Amino acid sequence: MTGTDRPARLLHLHSSFSLGGKEARAVRLMNLMGPRASHVILSAVPDALSARDAIDPAIDVEFPAAAPPLHGKPGPARYRDLADYMQQFDLVLSYNWGSMDGVMAHRLFAPFRNLPPLIHHEDGFNEDESVRRNWKRNGFRRLALPTAEALVVPSALLERIAADEWGAGRRTRLIRNGIGVGAYDQAPDLPVAGLERREGDVVIGTVAGLRKVKDLPRLVRAVAALPANVRLVIVGEGPERDAIAAEAVACGMTGRLVMPGFMAEPARWIGHFDLLALSSRSEQAPIAVIEAMAAGLPVVSPDVGDVAAMVSDDNRRFVAADEYGFRAALAELATDAALRHQVGAANRGTAAQRFGESAMVAAYENLYGRALDGRRLLTGT
Repeated sequence: MTGTDRPARLLHLHSSFSLGGKEARAVRLMNLMGPRASHVILSAVPDALSARDAIDPAIDVEFPAAAPPLHGKPGPARYRDLADYMQQFDLVLSYNWGSMDGVMAHRLFAPFRNLPPLIHHEDGFNEDESVRRNWKRNGFRRLALPTAEALVVPSALLERIAADEWGAGRRTRLIRNGIGVGAYDQAPDLPVAGLERREGDVVIGTVAGLRKVKDLPRLVRAVAALPANVRLVIVGEGPERDAIAAEAVACGMTGRLVMPGFMAEPARWIGHFDLLALSSRSEQAPIAVIEAMAAGLPVVSPDVGDVAAMVSDDNRRFVAADEYGFRAALAELATDAALRHQVGAANRGTAAQRFGESAMVAAYENLYGRALDGRRLLTGT
């Protein structure tokens, strides 16, 4: 790849770097690369950098302020500056729509510059594309993606969208999310700030970036209709925090809602939940679902993305087609501890069989390694 033993230099172009599913996965892979790679991270939202706290302190990583911006009016000068900046790296990794100016810069200048290979990752959509993709963005993706070495997606739904709407079927690689399932076998040993369980409490939890597409006020309203012993914990940070809190006030359930903010190491605390609930308008293959399954929790969710295909057969009927089904699923599981245990045990087995971290890491290792002329970054072999 480089002809030397120096670490590979990777440039990461993120739509934002606030900790969510894609950022957690990217950080996990960076940590596994260890000293075999150095990293530069640019965010299209410059202040959205909370995921940096999850990077191992030993990792060589920079967040340069003087780099060309990923945000701004598209144009030849911006694209030229981005392409010139890319030339100092061995591999460019771009993530989601907010990084597409970087992908377009690569597309336009790859024929004229000695640019490194670029691998683009798409993990899902914001609320403005939760039902139907924006045709202008689809067209932009079609134009920008042809020089990408690969397009990585975590769900079968996104794999179909990439082929049908972006014309990228031949370059698309489906790599399912995975976690270290064994770490979730232990009882939780890290408290959730603000959560003090009382006898008879049932705790519904969710883990999400607090964004509109997650529709967390919907979850607040649904839990507010359940008995008073049912409490809701929303772990995460984001711009919708005040709107969620206001919905809890309007529903008269502020005393039943806990919002501890971002929490690292979910294996150490997700077991405080009795079940996991999603309320998103759009998902693909949520890591939070895998984490809950590994911890032996049932999952309630709208029928979005690959969620129904991810959970165990026992859990599938709690992936709801409509609002009535969503609320009924929450009510049934919240009032039946034996059912929660049965469904959770089935989910734990499914997580162990299908969503172990080793398969995901091997797939990324092989993909990135091929782009880097066979250098095996993640294991050093």
